[in-house]
Amino acid sequence: MADNTFHVALYVKDIPQAVEQYRKILGLEPAKVRHDYAKFEIADPPVILSLNRGGRPGTVSHLGLRYPGTGNVASEMVRVKGEGVPFFGQKGATCCYAKADKFWVEDADGMHWEMYALLEDAEAQTAADPELRAFLGQ
Repeated sequence: MADNTFHVALYVKDIPQAVEQYRKILGLEPAKVRHDYAKFEIADPPVILSLNRGGRPGTVSHLGLRYPGTGNVASEMVRVKGEGVPFFGQKGATCCYAKADKFWVEDADGMHWEMYALLEDAEAQTAADPELRAFLGQ
């Protein structure tokens, strides 16, 4: 479990303004910046902080865990399925300027969790999967 990284995605009003403020707060440079997205990778504690446009600024978009490999994602998906938790699986999904194998779950209070393994960076945002949007209630 120590190789997993916590992920939190926040909605922001203005990406450049948010990036500048988080540079000051965290004392580090973002790992990725696009016009509608930015990502900070914090080493200690291991956290991936993503900043997203599109929702109500100042709120959490979703939480998650990044696993070290696709095998971890597959075994966790099997475990979650065995627990009877509804999930939405995606192989090779492109979102947030990255390609990943992932699955989504929802906690008892409606918070969405993205459980994923990064495959590679991508040039496209493409988070428009209609089935995912239905699962997330968007």
